[in-house]
Amino acid sequence: MASPAWQKSTHSSANNACLEVRTVDGLVELRESDDGEVIVRTTPAKFAKFLLGVKAGEFDGYADFGA
Repeated sequence: MASPAWQKSTHSSANNACLEVRTVDGLVELRESDDGEVIVRTTPAKFAKFLLGVKAGEFDGYADFGA
């Protein structure tokens, strides 16, 4: 059985430098499209809380981190 397809935001650019997401076995998986070997897994509830934090600007200070 194949794993579900990765999805990325429609706001992502075409250069494959984006975050992709999918659900597998009740967990949310995240990866960077340019480094598909590293996958982060979390629960839907924790992912929802993370998304709320992103929308609220909690992580805006990290925008240039690693650049």
